[in-house]
Amino acid sequence: MQLVGLPSATTGPAGSIALPLVVLLCWIPYHLRARTLAQERRPVPVWRQACFGGGLVVLALALSPPVGTLADQLLVAHMAEHLLIGDLAALLLVLGVTGPLLAPLLRIEVISSLRVLTHPIVAVTLWAVNFYLWHLPVLYQAALRHDLLHALEHATFLAFGIAVWMALLGPLPKPGWFNNGARLVYIIVVRLIGTVLANVLVFGGTVFYPYYHAGDAHWHIGSLADQVAAGGLMMVEESLLTIGLFCWLFLKVAGEGEERQRLLDYASAQGIVLDEQRAARAVAAGRGEELWERLRDRAASAAPPGAGAT
Repeated sequence: MQLVGLPSATTGPAGSIALPLVVLLCWIPYHLRARTLAQERRPVPVWRQACFGGGLVVLALALSPPVGTLADQLLVAHMAEHLLIGDLAALLLVLGVTGPLLAPLLRIEVISSLRVLTHPIVAVTLWAVNFYLWHLPVLYQAALRHDLLHALEHATFLAFGIAVWMALLGPLPKPGWFNNGARLVYIIVVRLIGTVLANVLVFGGTVFYPYYHAGDAHWHIGSLADQVAAGGLMMVEESLLTIGLFCWLFLKVAGEGEERQRLLDYASAQGIVLDEQRAARAVAAGRGEELWERLRDRAASAAPPGAGAT
């Protein structure tokens, strides 16, 4: 067991140098692809780029040496680290991508095959299994004692977090049954899965992770109080995130409805047959502007010579 107050093996100078490098290596290809799309008149919205950059910053913060050292000492700090990685960072990264931005990756067969992980049922099932397995005392404490296992834990929290939010908010095609009502249910299900564990930590009445005894003593906190604080933090974070997701989803649905109707009205005015489902799929995938350009080009090519643009 690591001695309280000493940095872990993952918080040394090498880790401090490697982390910014990893963040930079993630940002550079994203930025280059976004610039290419802008030149092709398919720009990635600024707010999406800000979300992706924010997700990388949150991830870097969660994995920074100071947070890592404190997370080795207090359960509540470790819980905050996991929430930052698996919830907030994963969500921001998903909000930062669009269909055209992901297109080159999806042309790679191996990566394209992973799209099955973003199916709503598959995503929430794998996320829940991964979430509860890692919080079993034997695995949770083993990860704290072994750096490679700890890295795997964080990697799976991020990967399955991205999958669960990609199924809800990502640009990839959704199953036909996954309408807005199903999305609301999906959010509730995900939050209930987390709430069960939070309640176990708060009301369990026993210490599940004895690893933290030394750290709790160092900070003059009872081990049970530390555990209750961790469960309480999870409840608060989940409540705030759920409210935020409901608001965001409401605004997203309203915006998509307006954009879809704009496409349909324009197509109708130009005498172009546009299926409502096609318009809805394009908007949901973040390709509404691309469809709009195609409609304009088609209308222009159909216009008689000398006619003015509509």
